[in-house]
Amino acid sequence: MIAAARVVAVIGPDSAPAKRLIQDAKDSGRAVDCTSGRRTRGIVITDSDHIILSSIQPETIAARLTGEEEEETHA
Repeated sequence: MIAAARVVAVIGPDSAPAKRLIQDAKDSGRAVDCTSGRRTRGIVITDSDHIILSSIQPETIAARLTGEEEEETHA
């Protein structure tokens, strides 16, 4: 669980800046891997500069943060 008030951004992991952000967070101990061994599909950035890696799509995370119900589809 993540406190919604602490979330700054939800992004995808595919861009070069996102990959750099993940690596920098891992190197400094600010990365939290919540993928349970699955592929990283979403990244949550918090106001404390922690990076949470998720196996859930960014759109689904954003919908859950705003309180909208959205069915998660598995590809």
